[in-house]
Amino acid sequence: MHKTAEAPEREAPDDTVAIRVRGLKTQFGSQVIHEGLDLDVRRGEVLGVVGGSGTGKSVLLKEIIGLIRPAAGSIEVLGVDMDAADEAERRAVQRRWGVMFQDGALFSSMTVAENIQVPLKEYTRLSRSMMDDLARVKIAMAGLACSAATKHPSELSGGMRKRAALARALALDPEILFLDEPTAGLDPIGAAAFDELIAELQRSLKLTVFMVTHDLDSLVTICDRIAVLVDKKIVVDTYENLLQIDHPWIQEYFHGPRGRAAEVAHAEHADHAVTAQSKAAQAKVIGAES
Repeated sequence: MHKTAEAPEREAPDDTVAIRVRGLKTQFGSQVIHEGLDLDVRRGEVLGVVGGSGTGKSVLLKEIIGLIRPAAGSIEVLGVDMDAADEAERRAVQRRWGVMFQDGALFSSMTVAENIQVPLKEYTRLSRSMMDDLARVKIAMAGLACSAATKHPSELSGGMRKRAALARALALDPEILFLDEPTAGLDPIGAAAFDELIAELQRSLKLTVFMVTHDLDSLVTICDRIAVLVDKKIVVDTYENLLQIDHPWIQEYFHGPRGRAAEVAHAEHADHAVTAQSKAAQAKVIGAES
């Protein structure tokens, strides 16, 4: 990643930021996808990344994890400048994240358990029995039956393949989880269940989640903030604040028919959360009085 002469002086490390992108330029031939893009992903948040076709959502994810090299700019992950880092430093950071690609990217010739063991073999020296045990734990964490361990991807449904890919992304107990269109191709019930799983894993494991998605329901139900790719840059804010931004694409996306349906779901979700908090508070009072 090449820093331009005009790039600002490098900022001091910030323990509250898991991913820092500054002055990113993405270019393929004469086509510029991102220009001067800045982004901070906070530790412990679920950030949803959305944008129109061709805005480079998945490309941005791949640049952060090092699969694509940007034309200019800097990317810092967990306090490490990925451009300045040597091979050992990069591998140390890579061990601290997990990635779930849109199509799962499972190895078709391997069983689910063997797929999960790929990163374990790459980054650890665990015994075979320990890797078998860990594979079973990750399969359970992803909401799959233990019998899935010996199945090949072709024997799984689309939803099960996504969960198997998620189990592999969790193999190394990552601090950051990268998800590329995790609910694409799922029916509404399956998508909602997957959203709930991600939210529960984020809470229990204290994960930072970087999620590329087009699913408005996912954006409004599990994301703390939403990053919108527009005009080759990125706008990051809460769902409520983005509704007020006067930009043609943002207005069309969030206020269109699907946006209105998601807004209703968001209101119902918020009401449910308030009710749950109220019941929990009442239970504490009753417990204190008894």
